Amino acid sequence: MPVHLYWGDDEAARTRAVEALIAQVIDPAWASINLSRLDGNDPAQASQALAEARTPPLGGGDRVVLLQRSPFCSACPAELAAQLEAALELIPANGHLLLVSPGKPDARLRTTKALKAVATEQSFPLPAVWDGAGQLELVKGTAAALGLKLTAGAAEALAEAVGSDSARLASELEKLGLYKGDQPIDAAAVAALVGAHATTSLQVGDALLAGRLGDAIALLDALLEANEPALRIVATLCSQIRGWLWVSLLERSGEQDVAVIAKAAGIGNPKRVYVMRKQIRGRPPERFLALLAQLLEVEAALKRGSEPRDAFRDGFLAGAGPDG
Repeated sequence: MPVHLYWGDDEAARTRAVEALIAQVIDPAWASINLSRLDGNDPAQASQALAEARTPPLGGGDRVVLLQRSPFCSACPAELAAQLEAALELIPANGHLLLVSPGKPDARLRTTKALKAVATEQSFPLPAVWDGAGQLELVKGTAAALGLKLTAGAAEALAEAVGSDSARLASELEKLGLYKGDQPIDAAAVAALVGAHATTSLQVGDALLAGRLGDAIALLDALLEANEPALRIVATLCSQIRGWLWVSLLERSGEQDVAVIAKAAGIGNPKRVYVMRKQIRGRPPERFLALLAQLLEVEAALKRGSEPRDAFRDGFLAGAGPDG
């Protein structure tokens, strides 16, 4: 297929798939001529990608036109949409138009429908921070893509340690692969070489929920000392607390079906709802709204340039009440 549609927020996996396709079809001797890398944030470059995709390759191998941040499945201007529809039938069999975007294609758009009719589509979604089953599948899939073998215990240990951080997962797997050589990676190797940043981020949320502010601050300090990005910590906590809030609100409305709750809250594994119910039992939705408001203050302070430790302390201590 000359058209490829890659989407999803797993940037590391997307990048591996892109480079694998390029390596498969491009002749390295002709790469400077037959490989174009363009940015769809610029309408002129998006239009250029459509023009170049219609041009046959020179020399050996195929041509690849890579358009990162493709606009064709989101907010696509009418003029650009018309250019896309005109170009799709003109791409030669030895040419490849590779459209990449982090967001899921909007199925309502005419351009999305036109692309899905002719494109080879691959999705690269990251599992939610509370989706243990999804994180385990991410570990197994990444290991397979890197040609590495894992024991079941190693896969579980990596999922617990790394969570949904795909880039870090790939880095840790490469390190473990060098450490173990031709032998399967086992849980002992994971324990020896891999830390547990993602798990600790979730532990911060657990401590905040329980009102253990001192423990939460200590865990945050450990994360920051391990060079975990402060905004990533905020994003993890926001996702975790939003999940609690959704479950709390839906239960208050009388909804008991865990499948319905999971779908409404965006939780991939409905079994996770049972765990979350136990975690939030006896706590009103207002508690989670207050925590989200505190995280908003932390995020604002970080983006204004505050030192991360100060931003977290000020955000949580200023809003601490009798519950937390």
